[in-house]
Amino acid sequence: MKIISFIYNLFWGDLISIPLPGGNRLGLSFLVIILVLAGLYFTVRTKFLPGRLFPEMLHVTVEKKNGKGGSAISGLQSLIVSTATRVGMGNLVGVVAAVSVGGAGAVFWMWITALIGSSSAFIEATLAQLHKRRDPLYGGYHGGPAYYIHDFAEHKRKKRLKRSVVAVLFAISGLICWCGISQVISNSVTDAFHNAFDIKPIITTCVLVALAALIVLRKKATVKVLDVIVPIMAGAYFIITLFIIFKNVTLLPGVLEQIVSEAFGVRQAVAGGFGAVLMNGVKRGLFSNEAGSGSAPCAAAAAETDHPAKIGLLQALGVFIDTIVICSCTAFIILLVPGIGEQGLEGMALLQGAMEHHLGRFGVVFMAITLALFSFSTFLGVLYYARSNVAYLFGSNHLSQLIYKLVALAMLFIGGLASYTFVWDLGDIGIALMTVFNLLVIVPMAKEALECLKDYEMRRKAERAEARASKMQSKGRNN
Repeated sequence: MKIISFIYNLFWGDLISIPLPGGNRLGLSFLVIILVLAGLYFTVRTKFLPGRLFPEMLHVTVEKKNGKGGSAISGLQSLIVSTATRVGMGNLVGVVAAVSVGGAGAVFWMWITALIGSSSAFIEATLAQLHKRRDPLYGGYHGGPAYYIHDFAEHKRKKRLKRSVVAVLFAISGLICWCGISQVISNSVTDAFHNAFDIKPIITTCVLVALAALIVLRKKATVKVLDVIVPIMAGAYFIITLFIIFKNVTLLPGVLEQIVSEAFGVRQAVAGGFGAVLMNGVKRGLFSNEAGSGSAPCAAAAAETDHPAKIGLLQALGVFIDTIVICSCTAFIILLVPGIGEQGLEGMALLQGAMEHHLGRFGVVFMAITLALFSFSTFLGVLYYARSNVAYLFGSNHLSQLIYKLVALAMLFIGGLASYTFVWDLGDIGIALMTVFNLLVIVPMAKEALECLKDYEMRRKAERAEARASKMQSKGRNN
């Protein structure tokens, strides 16, 4: 426990403490520092991709599946899988924690973090596409950080390698992290259903594990199920939020003013002023959208496309959907309740209290179901991610895939009955190590993704010029 605690504090504890006016301090953890610096670097190198190419992200999203089809998934399906894991408990519990500790201003810094993280998401997803492999077990493709880290190691050492040490460490870190997440998921769902419906944890746990097993133990069921769950759950949550906003539209200008003013310390937020506002917004934003951690590239690599940059743009859009859209929904639900910060509520009790204020008992029930769907889709998504890491470590065989799925299901069952913070901390360490190993490689490899982006933009420019010329010719013939 002492070793785990030490490693946890090394990554997540304050590495640097900067004094601020008024006696407050701004604490910066190692992970926040490297993720923000990497995000800023990629944002500059891509010439501010999130703003400049946002219309292109939307264009790629509505494109039809390219290629020969078969077992490969489409770019949109890869976005759905990655959205399933991004749009999870972080969008509910994480945002509530940020607002509880950092005040309304934390929301603003979550938005800024999403803009920075979009560029990181583009780089890692594009690299995953460039270095993907044929998947002999499930069909289509697989890949992700373990594979492009391996290729980078071979390039540096100028020889063929059976395994790369850093790639192995990344793959193991990912499997540890996702096992920890499995336990957190079931614990959150059983708590929510117990509070909303007074259902015993053992009943909820058994149903949850049975449904999960029915899906993940079937060869091709995961993506099909997520294709249905993710649009419904995200769409329903977004529509409910819009209804709440329209219902309280007169309060909206005041909420927006509160977010901006508290973001810059014009008004002091709770628990430490500007430092708490900034860091809680940045931390929750970074680890809600997962940009730079190396998770989403596992889904990005599986997509079939006619240009790798398209998948990078889709994953960049995924960060926008997670933080700018879904996280903002949670924040507005809370902040549109007058004086809710003075009621002493924290965690899910704060969000459930806000929903009850807006929608009565229906709000509490809706929140429990939403949390269950968000959490369940996250579990399916991370098991999909795990495929490529298990394949890298043990080769493409059904036995190793089955063993990991059974371990994850066992963790899902255990977590539903009791919360073990030891495993939760282990999961946090897992994602921290993933992030370090991933950033260690994508920074020097970024040139590949940037050249791919340049090629894509040149092709799109030529396509638009050809379309304009064709339109002019057609107009001339009609005249």
